[in-house]
Amino acid sequence: MISPEVAHILLPVIVGVSIVLMLIRPRGVPEVYWIGGGALLLIALRLIPLKLAGQAVAEGADVYLFLIGMMLLSELAREQGVFDWMSSIAVKSANGSCSRLFVLVYGIGTLVTIFMSNDATAVVLTPAILAAVRKAKVQPLPYLFVCALIANAASFVLPISNPANLVVFRAGMPSLAQWLESFAVPSVLSIVATFFAMRVVFRKELRETIECQAEDVELTANGKFVLAGLLLMVVVLLTASAMQKDLGLPTCLVALAITAAVSIKAKSSPLKLAKEISWATLILVAGLFIMVDSVESQGALKLTQAWLTWAQGLGPATGAMVTGFAVGVANNVVNNLPLGLIAGGTLQAAHIKGFIGSIGLIADAVLIGVDLGPNLSVTGSLATILWLLALRKEKIEVSFWRFLQVGAVVMPVALLFSLGGAILMQMLFHAS
Repeated sequence: MISPEVAHILLPVIVGVSIVLMLIRPRGVPEVYWIGGGALLLIALRLIPLKLAGQAVAEGADVYLFLIGMMLLSELAREQGVFDWMSSIAVKSANGSCSRLFVLVYGIGTLVTIFMSNDATAVVLTPAILAAVRKAKVQPLPYLFVCALIANAASFVLPISNPANLVVFRAGMPSLAQWLESFAVPSVLSIVATFFAMRVVFRKELRETIECQAEDVELTANGKFVLAGLLLMVVVLLTASAMQKDLGLPTCLVALAITAAVSIKAKSSPLKLAKEISWATLILVAGLFIMVDSVESQGALKLTQAWLTWAQGLGPATGAMVTGFAVGVANNVVNNLPLGLIAGGTLQAAHIKGFIGSIGLIADAVLIGVDLGPNLSVTGSLATILWLLALRKEKIEVSFWRFLQVGAVVMPVALLFSLGGAILMQMLFHAS
């Protein structure tokens, strides 16, 4: 039996090492093995009771269901050519202008992120955009970076735009009206600032012209059916959000219904789609829930609570700016999923005024930092890591330093404007 003194030291070491190994992936071993192995080690050494580990896994039920539903719909849309159709429209509508193509790809990426989550943009839209720009024979990097960066920049427009939103607010998701009141203006500023910052970074590439004619891609009847299903999904989720209901179960049920209907219509087996779902991602998230709960059980969140209390003491505007930038940069050290879990637990434990039911400014800043901060580097979010892996499959290498060169310009600007928008809305709200 390990003594409490040793456990107090050993537990954070195992958690820290597991997260570091997840980020650097020695010998290319997938992230899930490091996190899953670390979680099992915590249980085996009795550093976290089996009952508490089970409760931690159960806490993520809404997140798992949401991820399953979104991954299933994303794969269905990909299989039925929805993303290829969207990409071909962008290239054709560009009329030979790389600058116009950039705007169109940015717009598509924004819509996909808002209504289908950032994972769909980073993982599923990216290959379709790459195929389209290769046919157009233009430099692909500006458009590929769009898929990575807008996936985070637009990921707090709606609660459904990023699984991290469910993680941060797992103790009590605000209603849709409260969400939009807090994040509508900051998210628009994030999207606009990211766009103009990227235009500056890729100004040379965007001066070129498209020499190759785009091929027409017709959307099949099944593709149109999937597109209609996606619109239905958005309506259902916005309704659930407005009623302050959990989003995971509605997402999963609607995705299953649409998949069943398309499979019957196309006379195909849905098992192929089920195989395409990244089940390892669900195990990864479950392992992170266990690790964060184990850290919480040791009282480690007292440090983060004390830090937030200090930040609040700086005043509303300064505290929000400091919190947002600290969380934003920290994403790139520990990844936004574990950081989102820690942040959510800290906010809940600290009982920050207005956190449940009405979002306080500090909580606003935390969420914005968790969602937008990963645009700094490839280690910031799971979506960005998956984006990088998708590119490697297509024989395209984007180094850590190349991403950082772009992210170091784009992320701070967008984060500054977004946090400024949150502070302004809070001031106007209180003034009224």
